[in-house]
Parts: sequence; C-alpha cells; structure tokens
Amino acid sequence: MKKVSDIIIVGGGQAAGQVLVSLKQKKFSGKITLIGKENLYPYQRPPLSKAYLKGEIETDRLFIKQPNFYDDIDIDFALNKEVVKVDTERKSVQTHDNEFHFKKLVLATGSRPRKIDIDGSDLGNIFYLRNIRDAENIKCAMQKSESLVIIGAGYIGLEVAATAIKYGLTVTVIEKEERVMNRVVSKDVSRFFQSEHEDKGVRFLFNQNINYFSGENGNVAKIHLSSNETIQSDLVLVGVGGVPNIEIADNTKIEIDNGIKVDSACRTNVEDIYAIGDCTNHWNNIYQRYIRLESVQNAIDQAKVVAENISSGDLSYDSVPWFWSDQYDIKLQIAGVSQNFDEVIIRGNTLEKSFSCLYLKNRTLIAVDAINRPRDFIHSKNLIYHKTIIDDDKNNIKEIDLKEYLHKS
Repeated sequence: MKKVSDIIIVGGGQAAGQVLVSLKQKKFSGKITLIGKENLYPYQRPPLSKAYLKGEIETDRLFIKQPNFYDDIDIDFALNKEVVKVDTERKSVQTHDNEFHFKKLVLATGSRPRKIDIDGSDLGNIFYLRNIRDAENIKCAMQKSESLVIIGAGYIGLEVAATAIKYGLTVTVIEKEERVMNRVVSKDVSRFFQSEHEDKGVRFLFNQNINYFSGENGNVAKIHLSSNETIQSDLVLVGVGGVPNIEIADNTKIEIDNGIKVDSACRTNVEDIYAIGDCTNHWNNIYQRYIRLESVQNAIDQAKVVAENISSGDLSYDSVPWFWSDQYDIKLQIAGVSQNFDEVIIRGNTLEKSFSCLYLKNRTLIAVDAINRPRDFIHSKNLIYHKTIIDDDKNNIKEIDLKEYLHKS
C-alpha cells in the first residue's frame, strides 16, 4: 500500500523551514515529508557571506530551528535526496531511490549561482557561494591565500569583499557593468559603496569581461580580461547572479516563466501544488506585475501564506519586498523594487554614512535604499505599501521625518 503525506515540501532553505514553523504554530496535525538535497535540517543562507564566513557564528546557529523543534510534528525528513521527477497526475515525487505521494506539494527549491563557462573555469580555487559547504571551502581557502579576485559587484561579491579585507587579503572586484550593484541601486548609492570599499583597499575594474583563467598545479593563478590585462590571484569567487531551480517542473503541466509561476496565493496552475521562495515568479499586488525575488523576507512571507492556505485559509501575499546587506560598519536596507523609477531624492548625509535614497515613479514612492538609517527604512515600507504620493518640494522631503507622510497614505 502506498504511503501518502498530507504535505510534501521539497527544499531545505528559509522557505521550506518557515512552512514547517508556520504549520506547527497553526497546530497542523497531518503527515509532512520534507525532501532536501543536503544532509541538513532547513537553514538560513544570508549569514554565509557575512558572519559565518568570518567565523563569528557556528553551523548550529544557521538552522532555522534546532532539531528538537520538530519532535512534536508528524514529519519525516528525507535528507540528502534529490527529486528527479514530479508526476502531477499520480500526485507523486520521485527521488533516485524512492517514490513519495502527496495530497499537497510545496516546491521550495530555491536558486543556484549562475555559472560561468569559459576556458579554465574548472580550475581549483574558483568558488561559488550558495551553501554551507561552499562557505567552509571559501573560508579555508581564504586562510591560506594572499589575494582574492571577485567576479561580480553585487550583494554577494561586495559582502565577501568586506569579509576578505578583514582576513587581510588583497581584493580585486571585476564587474562587467559600469558600477557596483548596478541593477538594484541608484548611481549615488553605487558611488558611496564603491568609495567605502576603495577606502578599505578594494580595487575595482569596471566594464570588464573575463576571457579565460589560467592556472598552476591545477589551481587558478591568473585571470585574463577582455582589456588584455592579466591579474594574478590564488583565489576567485564568482558572484554573477542566481538561476531559479525550476528543473523539477520539467515535463509537467506546471507553468514556468522566469521561475515557477504562482499567483498571489502562491498557487501554481496545477491544483494542490504550491511554490515559494527564490524559485518563484509571483504575482505582486503592490506592483501589479510578476516579479522574481531572491530575498529571505519574500521566502518567509510566501511560506506563511502557503501554510495559512493549506490550513484552509484564504491569504494573499501582499508584502513590500525588502532586502539587506551588511558591509563593514554599513547596513543597507532596501524596501520595495526600484525598477522603472523616474526620480531620485537623497535624504541625509553620505559623508556621515547615514542617508537614504527615495525612488519615485510619477511622484509615487516605489522603493527606498536606507544606509544606516533604519527609521527611513521602517516608515518607507508603509508608504510604499499605500502607494504614497510625494508631492512636496524636494527640500521639504529631504528634511521632514518620513512618518509625517503616513497620514497622507
């Protein structure tokens, strides 16, 4: 007789872990099976490029909950297993050695680092950062290295650069665009972060592509650029974005479009199948369009929505997306999505390392970058949610506390 779980969760990251937490809070009594590729309980990944890489926290502090949290839940952990097939007709998922049947399926497969495929990219000491093993390998390599080349000036690249400086490494960041965090922040914010890193000794090379790597004794030794410049380094980190893990939906009726496509309730187009987290392209009620986010808070919020809806609720995901990045003594907090803005307003003083950048579209606040300015970040989430019109003159906006705009929302 086949065994059927009320819920099967595929994944082992923040989204998968939050589903379990939320279901326990709702006193869900059904049978749950979690299938994860790693031999670990669900854990959080943001500290991997920061506190964990620095050696400031141990592995057990990465776990979303300690193992005994799950003692009073009817759950089986099928760890170190990969789902190779989903059968939507039979309502089953298959691993290499087993078949699991479900009443409801939650796909929380996350994303993976985008790989570069050029000559020499298979040399040793070229790393990507996604999981605990990656972080351990990078930490070990940093302790034995003198220099680090980072390919990509996004969040991961800059966070690792800050960590590497603390290890005493010589750091060079190579970016194909013209500035750091090009896709997600304004030029003013980019200039600020570039300057902060340069003050600490980081070297930037912009508008550059990698032609190939060359090595010695099986490890990387030189990075050859499109400008014909050659950089020597015994360690390389590649951080050029993420790719959603959507292969699980291949050869199924589950709709794919820049991720697993879900509605505002995190439902796929196939009944009883949900998807959450980095792997999804979700309908966002605030921006009235589909968005794919690689964000811890997005994963948490979507997981709560799914847990509620599985427990016979009727909840839609309508949270303002938010992100953060820690670099040196700087905390960047981003609320909203700044794509397609038509106006930027800077509040505060960049020289004092405390300012925020407001992004407007048709005078409506759509996003805020807050640098060591938590009050602006907190208030901006409400203002963005309520699609607040910023119609004062710019000087007033620069001085007034953002909470003053809440009554206008």
